[in-house]
Amino acid sequence: MTFEDSLARLETIVAELDGDEVALERALALFEEGIAHLRAATTELGRLEDKVKVLTEQADATFALEELDG
Repeated sequence: MTFEDSLARLETIVAELDGDEVALERALALFEEGIAHLRAATTELGRLEDKVKVLTEQADATFALEELDG
């Protein structure tokens, strides 16, 4: 599941939990599912942040990876 898929499912879960007619068992199941999607999205975001690097050519024509600021 992609980051976007997890985020979309989280939005759906929140919308359902905001409803007036959610039974306690259903709310708990949605909450547990939401936590799983949140963890997956957080992990994927961290993985993607690690990939956000810039190749910069050094004076000796070698390349180094540098993290982007911000």
